Amino acid sequence: MTMTHKERLLAALRGEQVDRPSVISANQTATYAQMDALGAAWPEAHKEAGPMAALAAGAATILGFDAVRVPYCQTIESEAFGATVKYAGKEGVPRIDVHPYKVGDTPKLPADFLSLGRIPALLEAVRLLKERFGDEVAVMGNVVGPFSIVANLVGITDALKASFKRPDELRPLLAVAEEAGTMLAHALAEAGADVIVIEDMMASIDVISPPIYQNLAQPYEKQQLERFPVGVPTIMHICGKVNSIGRLIAETGATALSVEPSVDAPSLVADLAGYDRPIPLIGGVDAVTTLFSGTPEDVRADVKKALAEGYAIIAPGCSVPPAATTENLRAMVEAVE
Repeated sequence: MTMTHKERLLAALRGEQVDRPSVISANQTATYAQMDALGAAWPEAHKEAGPMAALAAGAATILGFDAVRVPYCQTIESEAFGATVKYAGKEGVPRIDVHPYKVGDTPKLPADFLSLGRIPALLEAVRLLKERFGDEVAVMGNVVGPFSIVANLVGITDALKASFKRPDELRPLLAVAEEAGTMLAHALAEAGADVIVIEDMMASIDVISPPIYQNLAQPYEKQQLERFPVGVPTIMHICGKVNSIGRLIAETGATALSVEPSVDAPSLVADLAGYDRPIPLIGGVDAVTTLFSGTPEDVRADVKKALAEGYAIIAPGCSVPPAATTENLRAMVEAVE
């Protein structure tokens, strides 16, 4: 049985048999080596559809991954809400420079939200990737989770203080953040995305407590996933050792969970096995220690360990470091082959 890249990933997400383990990155995939090889680089690839799609294609054409994905940062929705973004040239990803709201504000989703900021470029990049790869390679679009959008809109310090002391003042912001991500997810699917990734990095228990996640972040993730496009698989990525909230993440309805290697994978796999649907675990390769600082042999060791621990889909545990080598990234594919 030989599968296309897209067939392999979609089957793995459904918990079905595959010809060999799927390899993707649920998070950003760009590296400086790919930028040089493809002639598409940041910051243009953060802003313009053509370079954005051209650079994303390297995940398939250079690295051999089963999916390509855009964008490369977590600021697109917040910029459309009026946040000022500071770019970092070729070297890094955009960061929020000026937060447009305060805790207690009740913003409204702009009627023309999908036409604001870089959202049109993102949607066009998905269309370009779909035209290029068709049914051969899966196309993944990313939205930022509600809690993380709110952290961008009011500032992480203020968001964290309010989540502990005045959580009800964050709920109007969370509601509009959920609405924005849901609207964008539908637009990404219409543009051709085969899979939607939700990155809610600030909902990590490295940042907030499990009770705050349960009472404040998870309900809006769950509501969002209930309103996502029907039939489009979803991957929820939350950083940190998420074992204590693993069941709560599963109960959002996400198709699969992307995690960092700090998790107790066998324990989490056992927890996920308790549901009436397969919930694959994605990750297993340390993005910094292995992909950035290690060797191809180190990568292969991470992959072997990950498969033994129950990871269904091999991936970096977080965003690919831009300085990671092509040899290290390709070693993930070579190891499963």
